Amino acid sequence: MKFPEMPYERPNIESMLAELKSLEAQLRDAASFAQADSAFLALDKLNRHVQTQIAIAQARHTIDTNDAFYNAEVEFLDEQTPVLTEGLQAANKALFDSPFRDDFAAKYGELLIKNIEIELKTFSPEIIPELQEENRLSTEYDKLLASAQIPFDGDTYTLSQLTPFKEDKDDAKRREAWIAEGGFYTGHGETLDRQYDELVALRHKMAQKLGCKNFVDLGYYRMGRNSYTRQDVDKFRDAIVKYIVPVASRLYRQQAERTGLPYPLSFADAALTFRSGNARPFGTPEQILEHGKKFYHELSPRTAEFIDFMLDNELMDVLSRKGKSGGGYCNTFPDYKSPFIFANFNGTAGDVDVMTHEAGHAYAAYVARDIVPLQNQHPTAEACEIHSMAMEFFAWPWVEGFFGGDTAKYKYGHLAGALTFLPYGTMVDHYQHIIYDRPELTPAQRHAEWRKLLGVYMPWLLLDDGIPFYGEGKGWQRQLHIYMIPFYYIDYCLAQTVALQFWALMQKDVPEAWNRYDALVSKAGTRTFTGLVESAGLDTPFGDGALRTVADAAMKWLDQADMDVIK
Repeated sequence: MKFPEMPYERPNIESMLAELKSLEAQLRDAASFAQADSAFLALDKLNRHVQTQIAIAQARHTIDTNDAFYNAEVEFLDEQTPVLTEGLQAANKALFDSPFRDDFAAKYGELLIKNIEIELKTFSPEIIPELQEENRLSTEYDKLLASAQIPFDGDTYTLSQLTPFKEDKDDAKRREAWIAEGGFYTGHGETLDRQYDELVALRHKMAQKLGCKNFVDLGYYRMGRNSYTRQDVDKFRDAIVKYIVPVASRLYRQQAERTGLPYPLSFADAALTFRSGNARPFGTPEQILEHGKKFYHELSPRTAEFIDFMLDNELMDVLSRKGKSGGGYCNTFPDYKSPFIFANFNGTAGDVDVMTHEAGHAYAAYVARDIVPLQNQHPTAEACEIHSMAMEFFAWPWVEGFFGGDTAKYKYGHLAGALTFLPYGTMVDHYQHIIYDRPELTPAQRHAEWRKLLGVYMPWLLLDDGIPFYGEGKGWQRQLHIYMIPFYYIDYCLAQTVALQFWALMQKDVPEAWNRYDALVSKAGTRTFTGLVESAGLDTPFGDGALRTVADAAMKWLDQADMDVIK
């Protein structure tokens, strides 16, 4: 079914709670595994329907945050989703306590039981008011960013529409774009401080109600982490500082020499990878989508089937418009076995990322669409990001159709960017550990902590460069994950380490790399993150080996690039 034709109906909370209570009783009272399994499959069907309605409402709301109807629906769902969670968790508890738990594990996998055990640690009816308020604040933050109307160069732009100017090859114009964007955030600084202050306090309160020392432990449970610990992330962070920060510093020093800009670089100057301008796709949005179709048709029979399904059913909303939420994401509509891609084309290389990164997520969802139960369709977030980040590299043989004469420039910038992103992404995670370990910090103290971390993870940046917001240690406020999905961001870094291993394998044997990738994707959520990585014959990121290996391989390729044609 095409996305515009998918019906939306506000969930009947009372009816659904009654059904959940009935299914909970059936699971508890089942006299046989067959009876318990029948109740579980009915629970899975209900969960699919609820998730579909929520996803449709959220998608249509983010497409137009000024739509009064879906504004009201999202407000309703923000309020009522925690109430539904109570009923769903009670049913999950009945399954976890069931005398047929081993039978469930035999049929659906041990990981299902382990994941339910983790999920049960994230909820209690007594935190419903805090969950409702957390939802409200997250939506308020998202709407604030979507409302941006930034005066610049005689016109008005959203945050997404301003992005191309932040990469402009004209030094003065690029700097003014960064100043204009910083001015928007600074102008709303008190609101952003207040929103985050309230979110931190709410999350700390929930954690303590659930018996956790602070939100760090609860945050890990909420991310469903089932194969590594905070201590493993600490080791990964140390390895980033040891192996990747020096490499990134070297790349930025080379960039400064290449662009003729002073080192350390200002925030605005760090955004200019090449003096002639960053790589940009040369086609219209329609041409980008058409070449994306060609890419997937030639990559494999299953990816051809996938992209036709997405385009035929209008499951991509990619044009930037006023009132549209920023960024991009992939979601699913389980009732229709349909992924959905949301993005904001703005004339930068990010437009191509929609056809690679977000479509990597969508392809994985498409492959897993028939898996039962729903919980087994999706692995944890860092594994999902392997799907997307590795797909970016699988597109390399086709990128000339997106970038034309900028192809060499794109490949260099893409690979260098994959390395230089790692310190930033790790810094985002480190920052959140500091904040939730010390929830009493004031807004000013939080900004100071971010500024200190910039010196550790991004020493190539000149902080006191006269650009508001960024140099003041407030740049973290533009990272929506920090507000809306705490502790998500390290998942990008872990996945990038794996994706770079796929890239290295592609340099030797593309078919072998694809077969390993497709096999990993096909396992969906039936394996842990580390289990999926090991199943592909790759190194997990937790230790020196993986980061040192990918850094060496990538730098060897970058050092051999013909810089006479990349200026």
